[in-house]
Amino acid sequence: SPLTGSQTTAVSTTTSGPSSATPTASTPVSPPVSTPGVTESGTTTKFTTSGPTPSPHSTTKVTEPSTHEPTTTESPPTGSPTTAVSTTTSGPSSPESTASSTVSPPPVPTSTVPVTTSGTTLTESFTTTSGTTSSNFTTITTTTTTSEITSPVSTSTSGPKATSSAVTIPGSESWWLCNCTKAICIEDNKIEVVPIICNPPPKPTCSNGLSPVPVIDEDGCCWHWECDCYCTGWGDPHYMTFDGLYYSYQGNCTYVLVEEITKKVDNFGVYIDNYHCDAHDAVSCPRTIIVRHETQEVRIATTKPNTLEVEVTVNKQVVALPYKKFGVSIYESGINRVVEIPALKMNVTYNGLSFSIRMPYSLFGNNTYGQCGTCNNKTADDCMLPDGSIAKNCETMADHWQVVDPSKPQCSPGLAPTKVPSTTTPQPCKESSICELILGSVFKPCHEFVQPEKYYRACVFDSCVLPSLDLECSSLQIYAATCADQGVCLEWRSHTSGVCSYKCPSGKEYRACGPVKERTCKASQQNETSTKEVEGCFCPNGTMLYDSGVDVCVKTCGCVGVDMTPREFGEKFTVDCQDCVCVEGGTGIVCRPHECPKPSKNGCDGEGFYEVNEVNPEDSCCPMVTCKCNASLCTAKAPRCSLGFEVQSHIPSGQCCPVYQCEFSITLSETVNNSLTAGPNSSVFVDKCQNCFCTNEVNISTQLNIISCEHIPCNTYCEPGYERQPVKGECCGRCVQTKCAIHTAQNSNLILSPGEFRNDPYNNCTIYSCVKLHNQFISSTSEITCPAFNEESCKPGTVTFLPNGCCKTCAPLDSPTPCSVRQRRDFIVFRGCRSADRVVMGECEGTCGTFSMYSAEANSMEHSCSCCRESGSSLKEVELKCPDGSTISHKYISVESCQCQDTECSNPQSNGLQSREEQDKASALNRSKRAISLTSK
Repeated sequence: SPLTGSQTTAVSTTTSGPSSATPTASTPVSPPVSTPGVTESGTTTKFTTSGPTPSPHSTTKVTEPSTHEPTTTESPPTGSPTTAVSTTTSGPSSPESTASSTVSPPPVPTSTVPVTTSGTTLTESFTTTSGTTSSNFTTITTTTTTSEITSPVSTSTSGPKATSSAVTIPGSESWWLCNCTKAICIEDNKIEVVPIICNPPPKPTCSNGLSPVPVIDEDGCCWHWECDCYCTGWGDPHYMTFDGLYYSYQGNCTYVLVEEITKKVDNFGVYIDNYHCDAHDAVSCPRTIIVRHETQEVRIATTKPNTLEVEVTVNKQVVALPYKKFGVSIYESGINRVVEIPALKMNVTYNGLSFSIRMPYSLFGNNTYGQCGTCNNKTADDCMLPDGSIAKNCETMADHWQVVDPSKPQCSPGLAPTKVPSTTTPQPCKESSICELILGSVFKPCHEFVQPEKYYRACVFDSCVLPSLDLECSSLQIYAATCADQGVCLEWRSHTSGVCSYKCPSGKEYRACGPVKERTCKASQQNETSTKEVEGCFCPNGTMLYDSGVDVCVKTCGCVGVDMTPREFGEKFTVDCQDCVCVEGGTGIVCRPHECPKPSKNGCDGEGFYEVNEVNPEDSCCPMVTCKCNASLCTAKAPRCSLGFEVQSHIPSGQCCPVYQCEFSITLSETVNNSLTAGPNSSVFVDKCQNCFCTNEVNISTQLNIISCEHIPCNTYCEPGYERQPVKGECCGRCVQTKCAIHTAQNSNLILSPGEFRNDPYNNCTIYSCVKLHNQFISSTSEITCPAFNEESCKPGTVTFLPNGCCKTCAPLDSPTPCSVRQRRDFIVFRGCRSADRVVMGECEGTCGTFSMYSAEANSMEHSCSCCRESGSSLKEVELKCPDGSTISHKYISVESCQCQDTECSNPQSNGLQSREEQDKASALNRSKRAISLTSK
């Protein structure tokens, strides 16, 4: 049984009078772990302690059962054989005070009350049985006589003293005291104080092979063992149920891993989304783990197949870790992402290749179903179906736990699988040497805590079915994680020759045995009581993580800002043009806007200058103002100089615009002298591109003959596709190609610009194009190949061209698709049952002759309508599978032949005009698509 009660011994103390006695009992036995206790019936009973303590005139006596009259006393909390020891106290109370462990009953008026009790009462032994735990009780109560009990005297300065006696109903009230001590009102102010003493219970054996965990009883004092609900999945994929039953399942839909049979938690469940992870769709791998709790849905999805890269979303929004809201906590633990619900004492772990679910038996025992089975420490009912029945095997059961997933329309919840998935390799193969590590010395320290055989079988299966994906690493990984959960942490990746290596990001180092929650600067004093370890990437020795939400390793705990750079306390720095300082306390970093020095007033007053803001290499936050020169802003123009003079320019220092002046030129002077000596109508050389001669006209200012020049004649003709463009150093320029010149078969020339297409003017089946590539003009010729065509098979007058203008066809443009049979493959669904495979069904498609024309005789429109309908059909039969696993035979009609048949032309409504136009547009679009399809074929 997963529940094993502890052994309990009760020590009874009886006091008379309002004063209380100090319990004389042993300290309760503590379980291996400390858990806050609860009081009887799950409620907290408040009590007060006050009053003087009795003098040490008390005796403790243990008596054996006798034949005296039996009386009934209240039983202690569940446990094993219990022996009650009674203590009787008599005499007046002492004036000394004690600590809060002293107890008083409900208050009574201050007085001196004479009380007389006598006799001895002994109860007989009896045995009670509850569930699987039996308890034996022997209770002895001994009382003595006292003549008077002194109560505290009132401190009022006047008035008489009131005297009274408090009388209670025997056994009518009880309450819990501190240190697992219970007070029971017996009668007439008699209080029985019962300290609880616990004996360690025997350790049970869990069917899942894991160690049981100690759990505090409801009384908050004793404890018992329980087998936690622990379900895992990995690889392609393999499952280990809560009770340790192993199976494999290759479905690629979304399934229930665990839900409550009797719903106690609102909107609670864990689900898995599988996908085919091989090229042949033969095996599946986990892709997303979904956890629902009340108003939140957490998804941990793999971002890259067969890797440890995952993304976390809450209600379809990506969140950063750690995340804590509405009773759900999500954080990183080594290579894993953990979803924890503290109120339910459960957590779900996923890393992209494997998952685990841990839930307490005390909250979920005998109340789970799904692919993880029923948590009751029995494997017999782990393959439970949604209706409560038990399947022959869990592979068949798993398919019944499909859920509706809009992203997977091919999945139909409730349908039985077409065949039972195989859990063995299809053919013998040599398993990967990595799998042998599970049975070898690397994992040997864990063998006595977690049996390795099931993980070895899964590893062999993965290495044989998917040898290229290295999925066998997931079997070693989940086995190592389960061992670490049981307190045995192993370094195994270094023994895989790099096949299962794990690479950490920069600044982190891999450890096989690291803390579940890494110590950070923000929680450096945290008391982490967990001794479990996980593998993952951690900060190097000598450093620690700055914060759980800031993934930066630091040597000293200072500050980390938005630039993710560690800073020490007191360090000043500039980031995002903010002057910041790292201070201890508060938010850690205090910033203010960066102050720039006032710009110097050099000014850009000169002509042609303008201001430019440039980046300051010494301070990128403060721009540097400089003056730039733009000659186009200058207003001065170059003058025209007299004959024999030429324009000279220079830019004075510190200015932008040039200064022009005419200076005497020896070259021009010689030219003038030559022209003067040449005489009128003589040739004069000015430059090689001009023919100049001296005219008879005289310049009045210089009294020199005017020289007249003409540009030398140039041949302006260029070949087709070429254009003449000016070239420096040449007088007539040069012919430069700007287009493609194409010679057709009919000796005609086509001039095409780059990117232009054009049909041959004499043959529509030939298309020319031009493209410019690396300053080269390349022309190409394309020929359209038409499908086979027999003009004799066309009806007279129906021969026409396709839209490409090249190929002929029989179908006119108004009727491109004649009425014919089209075959379609689809599933047949009838009354919730569906065919196992797609079924071939015939249907009619095409257009028929339909016209409308005006009749002068009838003075109205005449209509002739014809539609494409079946002319021959057959009745076929198919077998359908139903959700309950049964099959039915279903008959359906399949079209064998089609033809155009006359039909009645309906009178269109006024609102049908628009729909007809839309149909015409759609018909024209379909005709174009079919024409293009025929051309491509």
